[in-house]
Amino acid sequence: MMSGRMTRRGAAVLLATLVALPAVPAAAEPGPVAPGPGSDHTVAGAAAACTEQTGPYQRRVERGLGLKADGKQSPADCRAIRAFQKRYAIKPDVGFAGPVTWTRIRQLAGLRNPNAAGKCPVRSYRVACVDLTRQLSWVQKGTKVLWGPVSMRSGRAGHRTRTGWFTVYWKHENHWSTLYNTPMQYSQFFSGGQAFHAIRGSVHDPDGSWGCVNLRLADARKLWDVLKKGDRVYVWGRRPGT
Repeated sequence: MMSGRMTRRGAAVLLATLVALPAVPAAAEPGPVAPGPGSDHTVAGAAAACTEQTGPYQRRVERGLGLKADGKQSPADCRAIRAFQKRYAIKPDVGFAGPVTWTRIRQLAGLRNPNAAGKCPVRSYRVACVDLTRQLSWVQKGTKVLWGPVSMRSGRAGHRTRTGWFTVYWKHENHWSTLYNTPMQYSQFFSGGQAFHAIRGSVHDPDGSWGCVNLRLADARKLWDVLKKGDRVYVWGRRPGT
């Protein structure tokens, strides 16, 4: 068992890593007030004061930010969580330890070495890795990362992105979904109607997709040039809140 000193030292290293990384586009964090569909809570007023409520990811967020991981919200916890939310444009920035904040902490920790835990199988050919738990995706060949990692958005509750091994079987650059009447630019289908594709909104929307792996336009465009028909896709984990 690690000593308290070693645990605190590890948390401090992670916090320093998070602070050194650049800001990313705005995300929406379900906040504390009344329950709402598709999220933990619905927020009444983004300009609300620092919340006193304990979030569903309290202990994990505390640990990720190098705070005392007691699972209980304190004024100091709220200030630290709120500072993190402000830095990474998570709204509302009221210090609530919800799924968006926790997912962002995990994403940032995985950007430098996304497959450190070895969850995505290492092969001699290209593999598109989709980590539903951290909402991260990248392409690797052997141990070399060819694209990413980037933030992505997978399926919501009731429409989860399927897990396991798949193959890119169809690519359509300017695809239009007749089912949802929406553009799916740079679509690369790998499991029935589920595909990598660009979206116009934020990939950090807490509600999730209808099953596809949503990417920012620039990321989807680059992935289009990296993946080829017949390339393999490996999906694992579970999106927070599903």
